[in-house]
Amino acid sequence: MKDIAREISARDSFTIACHINPDADTLGSALALSMALESIGKKTLVFSSDGVPGNYRFLPGCERIVSELPSDAPSTLILLDCNAPKRAALEDAEFGYSIVIDHHNTESDFGDLRHIVPTASSTGLLMHTLIAELGVKLTPDMATNIYTAMALDTGSFRYSNTDARTLRAASELVEAGADPGYIANKLYNSWSDGRFGLFKSYISSVEDHGRLRLGCITQQMLDQAGTAMNDTEHFVNYPLLVESVTISVLMKEHTGGTWRCSLRSKGVINVAGVAEALGGGGHKNAAGCTVHGTFEEVRAKLLELLEKV
Repeated sequence: MKDIAREISARDSFTIACHINPDADTLGSALALSMALESIGKKTLVFSSDGVPGNYRFLPGCERIVSELPSDAPSTLILLDCNAPKRAALEDAEFGYSIVIDHHNTESDFGDLRHIVPTASSTGLLMHTLIAELGVKLTPDMATNIYTAMALDTGSFRYSNTDARTLRAASELVEAGADPGYIANKLYNSWSDGRFGLFKSYISSVEDHGRLRLGCITQQMLDQAGTAMNDTEHFVNYPLLVESVTISVLMKEHTGGTWRCSLRSKGVINVAGVAEALGGGGHKNAAGCTVHGTFEEVRAKLLELLEKV
């Protein structure tokens, strides 16, 4: 982090990029970092190829996020919560210098300067450290963004990745102005009628494979509910509420015969290796991948690999 802080101090402008299908960790981290850098006279552009999902539009400063990279985007890239340009839809973009800050197990060799900490509960926690290293005092808006990032990736501090440093950071963020009750309400109690209808359709699709559950979201289901794919966040976690279930899979249909697959597990079961085998990655208990093929073909690949773990 000291090296990153020095590199930031030596440069004037930055493109801060979120990963595709953005969640609160990548969005909150990017917004907090943008605010921190601009408070010390830097210029920033925050990029998310998939924009900002409706359930995250409460994040302070989200209106500054752009979904198309302009031709004059700053040539210094800070890639957050992922470690390969493809994960941010930037595989065709060129940058003069790149910094990667991430906490996922899967690692690439991209980046002139990389800070990848798989033991960190969230990229938000790493942002908390970096902003302190930059000597920037947290504002309530920065604190809200980082707290939301950390809350999302720890299941509001319920998951096994919640450690003492995460809780210490959360305490400091609350002191700086983050409101845990407000954030929890926005994250978990703000569903639309359409999203609830979509959830019912998803639950009906879930297949029972013993300790494994597999469900899907199709474009037809989205059309019928009048919702978008970003309304599916957290759906994959619900089958894990069943004590005997140790793996949950959600297959989401996208255009061109593509399925984005979310994998979740409990305990020692590692789904990151399965995601990597299919071109994706993630954490031991939370990973994802994008696979081309029909529903039956992709389903068969997933089941074959998951049954081995």
